[in-house]
Amino acid sequence: MNAPWKPGAAGGRDAFSAFICDDAALDVLRPVVIEMGWAPEKCNKGGLRNAVQSLSITASPNILMVDLSESGDPLSDINALAEVCEPGTVVIAVGQVNDVRLYRDLIASGIHDYLLKPLSPSQVRDALVNAQAVFAAPKQHDPSVAKRHISTAVIGTRGGVGASTLATSLAWLFSADEKMPTALLDLDVHFGTGALALDLEPGRGLTDAIENPGRIDGLFIERAMIRANDNLAILSAEAPMNQPLMTDGAAFVQLEEEFRQAFEMTIIDLPRNMLINFPHLLADVNVALIVCEMTLASARDTIRILSWLKANAAHVQPIVIANKVQTGVAEISKADFEASIERKIAFTIPFDAKAAANAAKLGQTFADANRSAKAGVAIRDIAKTVMGVGDGEVIEEKLKAKSSLLGKFDLKGMLGKKPKGAEKAPATAKA
Repeated sequence: MNAPWKPGAAGGRDAFSAFICDDAALDVLRPVVIEMGWAPEKCNKGGLRNAVQSLSITASPNILMVDLSESGDPLSDINALAEVCEPGTVVIAVGQVNDVRLYRDLIASGIHDYLLKPLSPSQVRDALVNAQAVFAAPKQHDPSVAKRHISTAVIGTRGGVGASTLATSLAWLFSADEKMPTALLDLDVHFGTGALALDLEPGRGLTDAIENPGRIDGLFIERAMIRANDNLAILSAEAPMNQPLMTDGAAFVQLEEEFRQAFEMTIIDLPRNMLINFPHLLADVNVALIVCEMTLASARDTIRILSWLKANAAHVQPIVIANKVQTGVAEISKADFEASIERKIAFTIPFDAKAAANAAKLGQTFADANRSAKAGVAIRDIAKTVMGVGDGEVIEEKLKAKSSLLGKFDLKGMLGKKPKGAEKAPATAKA
């Protein structure tokens, strides 16, 4: 809430205050308030309009609970409340209208949470604890704690090149090793393996989002995503094969928007056909990992995808990754591959069938199950490079500099050139 500070407000603010319409809700609220260590006398009889009248002459509390049950126009009354609440006040609304649109409008107006009557002690307790944590947390407008967000799309040039394996591994590394709140969005709606790679059931979250884009908000994200660990949430699906993908892509864009608010890192397992059907998916993506194999067909499709990115998503930083590389058995050499795509392969992940089988047996991501393997080390290097985007690095320039460093020296000439004066030096006789 954003009203001007009142005199004495900074030092005289109460920890909590409530304005509730009915006695039944007050009877549920007061014991929880006592349990939180607050004064039960701060639970007042009366709704939102009573709160506006009271707070117009007194300092608003740190946490405010208001009842909308008697409000004919909740959104208008909430705007009136905003005029009398000091900045930083965490407001929890209570009501009896179960409407998703109302919930979204209230959240957009600055309300922290909306509780539906009849209230339960556990529901109220969770809401108050969460509000207390929000009040104590650093505010987002503080430049020193500005939250970064990196969105990475992983695109396989051909089926089976290992794009999903890389996507799940990166998501796990960011969440488990770097402790970054991470979202994994598997957009292969019918045959996705994001949840399977982590030994999880995908749930109906993604299909529900596609069928009802209007439901997508912070609360939906919290309830629909499957938790893999404390920092990793997955949205995946195994939609029935007789259920076509009927969407204009609005749900996917809305999901990405919500991810930017809730997470620091988003990994999108993006099937290549999605680029054709939903090009706007890359509107806010920072990095595109192009996963290929050393074949002629993959080289052709790498060229086409890079060309598409240049024309339709020039802001995206592409990184070409060769996966499942076997020395001496490639259909096309690395030099010829790079010459055809007119770009260096940034990372090479060696083929390791035993490591892949080990990850599947353990129900873990490839990178987590095979940390000491060469392929696992390569994936961790990719993760570090992607994180560099958050520090303002231009990936393409960094990789070019890395690949051309030795080229600054004429090593062949230096190795073939004799030391100065060697032509005149006499030959040393053998003993």
